[in-house]
This record gives sequence, C-alpha cells and structure tokens, in this order.
Amino acid sequence: MSAQDPRPVIPEKYARALAGDDPVKVMAASAARLRKLVGGLTERQAAQPPLPGKWSIKEIVAHLADGEIILGSRYRFAAAHDRPPLPGYDQDAFAARLGPLNARLADLLDAFEGARRANLLLLRRLPKEAWDRVGLHAERGEESIRTMVQMYAGHDRHHMAQIATIRAGLFPAKARKRKSSARKGSRRR
Repeated sequence: MSAQDPRPVIPEKYARALAGDDPVKVMAASAARLRKLVGGLTERQAAQPPLPGKWSIKEIVAHLADGEIILGSRYRFAAAHDRPPLPGYDQDAFAARLGPLNARLADLLDAFEGARRANLLLLRRLPKEAWDRVGLHAERGEESIRTMVQMYAGHDRHHMAQIATIRAGLFPAKARKRKSSARKGSRRR
C-alpha cells in the first residue's frame, strides 16, 4: 500500500479468484474443499505433473501447506512488532528441496489443515486494529494483515482451480464420475 493509493496491493489473479467474498470464510472452507478436490486420487496420480516442469497436485498441496506456515509467521510478526521485515521465499526451491513427492498426500493435507486452523484461531483473537498493522515484505513492500488475508484467500482459490484443471485434464474419467456423483447428490435434496 502506498500513501497515494490506500488500496491493498493484491495480485490481480488472487483478487479475481476471491471475487469479493469474505476472505476469512473462504480460508475457513479451504481445507475441506481441498480434501474434496483431491479425493479418490492415488499417490501416483497426485504426483503426476500435468506437463514437464509443472507442479503436480501433490506439489501444489505441499505449496499450500508450506505457504500457510510462512503466512502464519508473517501474521504473528506484523501483529506483535512494529513494521517488521517479512522475508520472501523461493516457492520453487521449497518444491524442489522439501521433498513433497516423498510425503503422503494425506499428510500434506493434514499439514495444511493444521496450519490453517492455527492461523484462523490467531486471526479470530486479534483485536480489530491489529488487522491494519503492517510488515515490510521483501518483495512487495508494506503489507497489512488484512491484505495478507485477502491475498491468501484468493491464493487458495487460484490453486484449487489449478488442481481441478489438472485433475480434469489428467484423469477425465475420475472428473466425470465426481461431477455425476455431485449431480445425483444435488437431486436428492
């Protein structure tokens, strides 16, 4: 955020994915939605990249879990300190060096869910004025807790759409079966 433009700086793809929805509600629903999106995939399917050099579904889930841990520390530093530095990180180095393909998909989902739960508990207990406290992100500059929450809620949706696309492209029969089951379930109501 700059003195001339008080709006939070949120990458357009994340703002578009959030679509004006309540970011805390989006974040609260993300773990369950993510589990549903990857449900029924084998470890081998989850580890299959859609194209050479692109992340697999398992790597995306690991990215979400790692990002949530980093985000939690950023929230805490910004809430407790005056304008603390917030380091960036190389997401590709995390994907390459932290062994996401050596983990079980269920364990990565659990890691995301646990970190997200801890962060939501923190957000709920912070005083309202803390949401405007800022840290100095190494790449993006001044960033408030409010901005981080909005950005990462959109980030969740962006990556979940990516997972849905990968799943439909690599495993169309499973995608069709899930859509058919969803339609049958909606008719029962």
